[in-house]
Amino acid sequence: MSKEGLPELAAVDASGISVAVITATWNADICDRLHERALAEAERSGATVDGFRVVGALEIPVAVQEAARHYDAVVALGCVIRGGTPHFDYVCDSVTQGLTRIALDSAKPIANGILTVNTHDQAVDRSGAPGAAEDKGVEAMAAALDTVLQLRKIKDRASERGL
Repeated sequence: MSKEGLPELAAVDASGISVAVITATWNADICDRLHERALAEAERSGATVDGFRVVGALEIPVAVQEAARHYDAVVALGCVIRGGTPHFDYVCDSVTQGLTRIALDSAKPIANGILTVNTHDQAVDRSGAPGAAEDKGVEAMAAALDTVLQLRKIKDRASERGL
């Protein structure tokens, strides 16, 4: 697996930032690891974090929508593994579209850390497991926290300029 193009995840001071983590329970071995790694990254960065569980990926958007009303950012985590039917495509497309709409409607960072993979091994390799090539729980949390900080900078700059 290539990490080409992956930015360096610099530590951020997320003091004063509240973030919710919404995680599906399907593929529990993967999702539990993603959830734990995201929570640990938030705590390491100084954010206030709360974790919530939903049954599957299709339940994530509605929980994210509610969380976005109360938190500065939301991280969505799950794992959808391709099967032999088009269901995989329907789930992945609808969840991604839902999360994007929530982010735009709420003007809050909604980090999509939902793995969409062909095999369980691919999911393990992205889950932050020992020896894994990637750590999508940490990456999604880092993206959410950084985006909160960037949005605050944009608002501050606009305010300074009277915009």
